[in-house]
Amino acid sequence: MGVITYFVVQPFENTDRGLVVAQAREVHGGPDAARALARRLAAKGGAIAFSRTGDPSLGDFGDAEVLGVFGEVPEDAVELAAAAS
Repeated sequence: MGVITYFVVQPFENTDRGLVVAQAREVHGGPDAARALARRLAAKGGAIAFSRTGDPSLGDFGDAEVLGVFGEVPEDAVELAAAAS
């Protein structure tokens, strides 16, 4: 299959229990589309847009590259976002 880059947005929502991780979303359209979606989703708390590049056929991916952080996100948001992808 070869090397590809996935763009993902991991939102976080403010609830009565505090900030919780919401469903991650894969974004088609590149880094600008991922940042735009993260900005919109941050209205409910916060969001982080990131990308991961690798070869899905080998299951070999590099670390997440943060594209933008919007609103309130946990300090360990990069690790949480990478784990959700």
